[in-house]
Amino acid sequence: MKVDAFDFTLPEGLIADRPAVPREAAKLLCVGAAITDRTVADLPELLNPGDLLVFNDTKVIPARLRGLRRSAKIEVTLHKNVSADSWHAFAKPAKKLKPGDIIRFADDFTALVTDKFDGGEVALAFSAAGPQLMEKLMAHGEIPLPPYISSLRAVDEQDRKDYQTIFARDEGAVAAPTAGLHFTEDLLARFGARGIEMVATTLHVGAGTFLPVKVEDTVDHKMHAEVGIISETAAAKINACREKGGRIVSVGTTSLRLLESAADKNGIVHPFSGETDIFITPGYRFRAVDLLITNFHLPKSTLFMLVSAFSGFEKMRTAYTHAIENKYRFYSYGDCSLLYPADD
Repeated sequence: MKVDAFDFTLPEGLIADRPAVPREAAKLLCVGAAITDRTVADLPELLNPGDLLVFNDTKVIPARLRGLRRSAKIEVTLHKNVSADSWHAFAKPAKKLKPGDIIRFADDFTALVTDKFDGGEVALAFSAAGPQLMEKLMAHGEIPLPPYISSLRAVDEQDRKDYQTIFARDEGAVAAPTAGLHFTEDLLARFGARGIEMVATTLHVGAGTFLPVKVEDTVDHKMHAEVGIISETAAAKINACREKGGRIVSVGTTSLRLLESAADKNGIVHPFSGETDIFITPGYRFRAVDLLITNFHLPKSTLFMLVSAFSGFEKMRTAYTHAIENKYRFYSYGDCSLLYPADD
């Protein structure tokens, strides 16, 4: 499909720069046979006993660093962990960098540029490794808020809390799995009381999620790979839910992409550990997910393409028009939707 088909106009005033308080007070647009307005607090009543929520327990790290290459200011955003001391990163301005350059972030914290790729991407080898590197990132890095938020205001300490889900456990993401930002302990207790179960998977979201689609046709776009994990225990729980007639409810597009990467043609989810670069566009046949909880996405983004594939292209265009007219808040800190699959 042509990428321009996924374009729409969003008023800047609808871009959320802070999350709703409390989190479950956010609006929830239910997109099924009809389009209805609810709130996230209504979710337990909208799901059935025996359904299974699959969430992403990745934890966002302070992956944005500002430093100097001699006297030139350089900003890097880590996006893929390669080894204990090495990451791939997007650099600005990348044209100032070449292999062999040293970027200094602090007196005791530097990175060597070991390679340079297209699109502003570089390979970095840090002066610290493993837990020590994570300590340096915590001390000198900042939470990598998406550009549509950081262009509205400065990143602050509140973002270290706000841009993290309550599920966050496994460090490695450089962007939050934002559907999970709406969940609170009170909401989880209500799911449990209704007999709705939960299971964790892990997909370390990369900064590539924010990159614009630069091709004219979706067939020419290449996704950045992200690392995901589904344990044997999690896979067994997911398959058991389906066998008992429950629905698999993906909390976010990251969980959905991982589940679909791990599912066979019969919809059986297998244990998974490795990279996925799955790119879902209209025409894709979903195998593992019955319902999707997700935020509102950018025009012409791979995520808007994904939700259009899940609920139907025309249905999602109608839903987004409704959301804009009713002043839903968009993007990472914004409101939410509960999507039902498109009619075959």
